[in-house]
Amino acid sequence: MRKKVLIVDDSLYMRKLIKNALIDEGYEIVGEAHNGDTAIELALNLLPDLITLDNILPDMIGADVLKTLKDENVVSKVLMISAVGQKTVIEEGIKLGATEYLVKPFTSEDLVEAVNRILK
Repeated sequence: MRKKVLIVDDSLYMRKLIKNALIDEGYEIVGEAHNGDTAIELALNLLPDLITLDNILPDMIGADVLKTLKDENVVSKVLMISAVGQKTVIEEGIKLGATEYLVKPFTSEDLVEAVNRILK
């Protein structure tokens, strides 16, 4: 069975980049969200195996999304993605439940390797 992925990023370009790389690798994209509220709603309804979560969203930061998902007992793995590579930000994301953290800019290969590590 193909693993299901929810993509969360406010940039349409980034969502397309992530989507294309993961579809090529055989993953099923079950949803896309451009903000935190939509991300949480989709995560609760779709129960994806993995959520790629941008750290800076128009309505909240990734940490807020992670806290809510944790409170709602969502068991999806989370790959945090951000242009912010500060150690404290990365550590907070991991502490709140992100499995891995990918810093922009990254290649499709970097993305696929991280997703494969998390889901295989």
